[in-house]
Amino acid sequence: MSLLRAEIGIDLGSVNIVIYLRGKGVVIQEPSVVAILSNEQRIVEVGEAARQMYGRTPDEIEVTRPVRDGVIADYQVTQTMLKYFVDRVKRWKFLPPRIIIGVPYGVTSVERRAVREAAIEAGAGEVFLLREPLAAALGAGLPVDTATGNFVLDLGGGTAEAAVVSMNGIVVASSVRVGGVRLDEAIQNFIRRKYNLAIGEPTAEDIKIRIGSAMPLEHELVMQVQGRDQVSGLPRTIEVTSTEITESLAEPLQQIVGCVRAVLEKTPPELASDIIDRGMAMTGGTALLRKLDEFMSREIGIPSYVADAPMACVALGTGRALENVEVLKRTEFLP
Repeated sequence: MSLLRAEIGIDLGSVNIVIYLRGKGVVIQEPSVVAILSNEQRIVEVGEAARQMYGRTPDEIEVTRPVRDGVIADYQVTQTMLKYFVDRVKRWKFLPPRIIIGVPYGVTSVERRAVREAAIEAGAGEVFLLREPLAAALGAGLPVDTATGNFVLDLGGGTAEAAVVSMNGIVVASSVRVGGVRLDEAIQNFIRRKYNLAIGEPTAEDIKIRIGSAMPLEHELVMQVQGRDQVSGLPRTIEVTSTEITESLAEPLQQIVGCVRAVLEKTPPELASDIIDRGMAMTGGTALLRKLDEFMSREIGIPSYVADAPMACVALGTGRALENVEVLKRTEFLP
């Protein structure tokens, strides 16, 4: 570890940005949301302060997520957001930092270049890109440097990625652009169809966190939800149950199951036997959905469990990659 240069690992997610500083651990975990003054194209707030403004601002202020489906949607805003957080982390270090950023498995060369250039513009000296399923496996503490099959399902805000990892590399993987944001949209659509009530993204996310479940609960949860009636246009309050939310999430969850099955169908037999013994580790914020581990175990027939600190796994994995840069350079860092 250099005394003059910060070494930083970044999970640049669609919903949250998590930053690991070598020697300190995870130092930042904030929403990847930016508030912009439209007329001047000037950033007003970043992170949690910007998220609090979501859906509550006048026309002059735009609140946006610059990263969507795991990739950069607005380059300029992403670059400014990265610089804001990198400057907070590197502090008094003199040399430009070394940065490792997790990127989705299915990222294109154009999308890779956008991430790399944004990091350089934000002040990075060296930039390495690491595929998120491997970063998640490293962060979950799986023995990825051994000749055994390790199965990881990384469930982020924008994507779900399933991968079999062995000998510091990804053997087979699949990615689908379904994550926490799509689950929120499914809840919004369900409430709009059933109750004729329009609710915002933050409300849908709150419903998912408070009463959402992948399978019916033994004791049903109930929550009051406020929104705008689509017929009268006036505010209205309804009650929704956890059973209804489970119903609303069925379709996107089945898409995630399809992604997992696609990987298992292509997994070499020797590694498949390891996976049956070891099970599947689930990482990412969406892995915290109630009963998701039971749901995945039932659907794919393999024991599934949620890793420790699932939201931080990719960032922790990029941090562990900082300690093995020379090893991973040969196989896993993307050009």
